[in-house]
Amino acid sequence: MDTDKYRFPSKTPGTFSGRSRLPSSASIRVHQWWKPLACLLAFSVSLHAAEPATVSFENDVLPILTRAGCMNGSCHAKSDGQNGFALSIFSFDPDADHREIVYDARGRRVFPASPAHSLLLLKATNEVPHEGDKRFEKDSDFYKVIHQWIAEGAPRRLPDEVNPTGLAVEPAEAKFKKGETKPLKVTVSYSDGTSRDVTHLCEYTSNDQAFAKVDHDGRVTAGSVPGENSVIVRYVEQIAAVRVVIPPDTLLPKERYTALPRNNPIDDLAYARFEELGLFPSEPCRDDEFLRRATLDILGRLPTLEEARAFLADASPDKRAKLAERLLGPGNRFGYADFWAVKWGDLLRPNTQRVGVKPVYLFDQWLREKFRENTPWNAFVTELLTATGSTHEYGPVAVIRDKREPDEMAEFVAQLFLGVRLNCAKCHHHPSEKWSQDDYYSMAAFFGSMKRKGQAISAPISGEPEFWWFEPGGKVTHPVSEAVMTPKPPGVEEFAALDPVADPRRVFAGWLTGPDNPHFAKAMVNRLWAEMFGKGLVDPVDDFRESNPPANAPLLDWLAKGFAEHGFDQKHTLRLILGSRLYQQSSEPNEHNAGDLRNFSRSYRRRLPGEVLLDSISEITGQPEKLAGLPADGKAMRQWNHLLPSDFLDAFGRPDSSAAPPCERETGGSVVQALHLMNSDGLQKKLAAKSPWLDGLPAKPVPEAVEEIYLRLFSRKPEAGEQQVALSHLGEKPERASYEDLVWSLLNSAEFVLNH
Repeated sequence: MDTDKYRFPSKTPGTFSGRSRLPSSASIRVHQWWKPLACLLAFSVSLHAAEPATVSFENDVLPILTRAGCMNGSCHAKSDGQNGFALSIFSFDPDADHREIVYDARGRRVFPASPAHSLLLLKATNEVPHEGDKRFEKDSDFYKVIHQWIAEGAPRRLPDEVNPTGLAVEPAEAKFKKGETKPLKVTVSYSDGTSRDVTHLCEYTSNDQAFAKVDHDGRVTAGSVPGENSVIVRYVEQIAAVRVVIPPDTLLPKERYTALPRNNPIDDLAYARFEELGLFPSEPCRDDEFLRRATLDILGRLPTLEEARAFLADASPDKRAKLAERLLGPGNRFGYADFWAVKWGDLLRPNTQRVGVKPVYLFDQWLREKFRENTPWNAFVTELLTATGSTHEYGPVAVIRDKREPDEMAEFVAQLFLGVRLNCAKCHHHPSEKWSQDDYYSMAAFFGSMKRKGQAISAPISGEPEFWWFEPGGKVTHPVSEAVMTPKPPGVEEFAALDPVADPRRVFAGWLTGPDNPHFAKAMVNRLWAEMFGKGLVDPVDDFRESNPPANAPLLDWLAKGFAEHGFDQKHTLRLILGSRLYQQSSEPNEHNAGDLRNFSRSYRRRLPGEVLLDSISEITGQPEKLAGLPADGKAMRQWNHLLPSDFLDAFGRPDSSAAPPCERETGGSVVQALHLMNSDGLQKKLAAKSPWLDGLPAKPVPEAVEEIYLRLFSRKPEAGEQQVALSHLGEKPERASYEDLVWSLLNSAEFVLNH
């Protein structure tokens, strides 16, 4: 056996004291008949007291048990364990695992006097009947390592034991031919500067088994579909990702990419990825497509008839850049604010039945004001996180009232502004990331010193105000160790000690929005990218981790850097995106990108949000929707509460009013949506009602009226075939009802309900 690869590095070999490893007889409640065996166990341990221990429980034994499947959620790491033997999932609690293996069941699982007779080995080799069958062979290296650990007295720790600090995988990025197999090599580095090969001790998972498979020994086999994905490698608490690329059989000539128009660095970085993957971008979209797409994405409304005519008639080469400036300019600040407040309302706005009507209304008004003023995101987040005062006077306090416990606030903030889902680490180590319980509760400690006075939350409605303020002295304790946690952001090794009288929330906000912190900027530009392209560079947008790498990491880094350098100005990033050739692509695929759903080599079609669709129909028909809590001519975009009733908005993906923020919208289509447009009495009444625009169509020449309908609904003129069909339906002297039918049919078309 090659013992060197299993031998854990130690600065100074030490001796093992068996007595310190054994609990008292009272703690294990040894029965009279078991005392001789307990004495034998103690005697066998003492025989090895003078020998230096070499095998690490945490860095050798637990990885073997994990590799063998013993610590999976379907085996001994189930909530109640398996057959009286319970281990922690992903070995997140090594102390508890050691107690369970060495001391539980009266110490029968390990037998240092005769390691081969330990149940831990007898069960794993199926020499004693085992429901999990054989996990490894008796002559395997895994068996020998655990045997040696037991023979050394089954120590919890080695003298001067060092901890893993990093994981390196070779290759970190690999290109495969279809069906090709390549091995990975994994090296762990330790806190004392040493390192070793742990390929044999790692867990391997593929993000997409159909794309690339990986076996237990780290051999990756590519599939038959070109593209890219990741293989995740885990050792103890260290995580690494390997980027797997399967280029197409034939790559396109470099000259084709060189000849592509480039409007800004977004295009340069995107083309570099396309060239590597054999993708080729779609043709530029038409002017009418760009006008409609950009207006919907920035303002959440259709272009007006006048805007469409003016833009299509403009022959200047920079008219798209000028349109972007108009959309983002002060003349549209109210429409811009309402649209983006709806997006962030999904993520931030509490339920009125939980925190009260007035707090939610005040918060909604505060949110819209921030977007009207184009408040930089660092100032926005700082004001939100450090809010104090009355829920009936200051809007942001509603969020703190809703996320009233430190752990709730920590999860919420990490997900929204770091793009990290910390919730798994509340109970155990994150299964696919480096986050531990220490990270979770250290983050929660930033929010542990808030005091409150007044009516607490009392569903279904909390009508009275509640006052919140900072007061030194609060604490958050670790649920396992019961240690008082020091405030520290997740993943940060060194963090300055806090002034005991300073509000730790303000310290955290300063770290979060600091110019040198890449996490916040990346999370924010990724959300903006998702709103403009239909999905994020990291998807889902709030799931940044090693095992979920970006579709284009250099592009994400560049956008984040520019966002921070320009004062966290959202409009700066939106202006860059609007100006890029990438954003201005057609949604029509070509032979080289038809299968691309991840790398943005074409525009992805998206269903219009419910509020946008409802307001567009109301605008076209001239009939405002009657919405509770709003004026008679109020727009769906102005709704400040998801509890306000609307069957239409519910059908088209408005978040569940009882769900806690952040809420995700349902963006797919459904039969219910189709029925709401095809058979809805509400739509029929809007079309039949008195309308200055529809009423005036019969008085116009028929071709002119048809053109006007297409311009209002699609921002384009009808094609020859469409014009012919419309004229055939309308006849020479159409009545208003005929125009209603034409508008109804176009409202039900994919072109209307999708942003393409």
